Amino acid sequence: MIHIDDSEILPLSLKHNFWTWSAQNKVSPIPVTRAKGVYFWDTDGKRYLDLNSTTMCVNIGHGDERVIEAMAAQLRELPYAGPGMATRPRAALGRLLDEITPDGLSRFLYTLGGADANENAIKLARGYTGRYKILTRYRSYHGATYGSIAATGDPRRVAWEPTVMPGVVHFLDPYRYRSTFHRLQPDISEEEFTRDYLNHLEEIILYEGPETIAAVLLESVTGTNGVIIPPKGYLQGVREICDRYGIVMICDEVMSGFGRTGKWFAVDHWDVKPDIMTMAKGLTSGYAPLGAVAMRQEIADAFGERKYEGGLTYNGHPVSLAAAIATIQVMREDRLVERAAETGAVMADMLAELVDRHPSVGEVRSIGLFGVIELVRDRKTREPMAPYNGTSPEMAAFSRYLLDHGVFASVHWHTMLLLPPLIITPEQLAEGFEVIDRALEITDQAAHS
Repeated sequence: MIHIDDSEILPLSLKHNFWTWSAQNKVSPIPVTRAKGVYFWDTDGKRYLDLNSTTMCVNIGHGDERVIEAMAAQLRELPYAGPGMATRPRAALGRLLDEITPDGLSRFLYTLGGADANENAIKLARGYTGRYKILTRYRSYHGATYGSIAATGDPRRVAWEPTVMPGVVHFLDPYRYRSTFHRLQPDISEEEFTRDYLNHLEEIILYEGPETIAAVLLESVTGTNGVIIPPKGYLQGVREICDRYGIVMICDEVMSGFGRTGKWFAVDHWDVKPDIMTMAKGLTSGYAPLGAVAMRQEIADAFGERKYEGGLTYNGHPVSLAAAIATIQVMREDRLVERAAETGAVMADMLAELVDRHPSVGEVRSIGLFGVIELVRDRKTREPMAPYNGTSPEMAAFSRYLLDHGVFASVHWHTMLLLPPLIITPEQLAEGFEVIDRALEITDQAAHS
């Protein structure tokens, strides 16, 4: 193996690599050397508390030897098999996923990650229905490949327009704190709020022509665009609308799946059974690249005699599948889904305390260990601390303070996301919230009392 000193990691990485989501002359990566549990360390030995599960994926925590050993054992036995081959890990993971996914989702297509899981879900829906339009929400993110970025609603899509996948139509999210429909009715009941946004979706369907729409694709809980938790009855209403018009319901659980919300999958909170469900990230806890598309048997049967035109060299890679099997077993052994619900209640209390202490905290939202702090300049007007798709000096200083004080988190526009590993303890959470509490003094200075 080529030896690289710690002091060489950053300069060599900057010299030879091209960085995503970054202007190349402004990139400033953390040179990471090791990670364990809920922490990682840089080349100077500085420790960071990982409140973002790195990229919202390390659900079981860093460095779990049970998963590492399972991957090593698989490498020794069968390091690679083609996508058309049956293997022991392929058989085992299919059975495990059948046990934990919602009833009716019994067939699984393996991919490399969330983006191509969503692209394959779209192909399956189009092939199954014979229709071509896909409805997704404006505050959605479904991946960065050309098909999934076309389905994405947020501004990351705009840089690559016109996209190569036509037929995508966007609609509005049920985002109560910034509801387009209820600026003059902030006290509307949850039932009426839900009904208005379901009516909005159905109106779009009627305008577009139900007979042209293959699927409604939505994040069960919106992720990077604000942890928008669906109001009571919303997902059930989407399910009913899809059934009425023969539209496939696809739930993107790439970020919200595998215990993140305190259930195996976010849809379980509302007892909604999608026709197709996509997953990745927590599926292997980031130990290896893997995504999956779960589907009803009827959708798989549509390709019983007709060839499914799709596939990748690494579909069903044995080492990735072994990592997923071990991850699910770790989650069961350590009761991580239940722990996420329990620790999530502690985090919700900590978030509520921030609202009481800081005028720049406009709202907090969480479900399990999936949370967000929304920062504003004025609670009355709800003016965000940074503009849509932008930043501000205050948010930049807030983000810098967190990193300087050893807290790694995602600061996105005017929000801070909270997605720690599910193994985090209340004491470790408190450690992070102490830093957040001090960082909020920066944004408080810009808030109107």
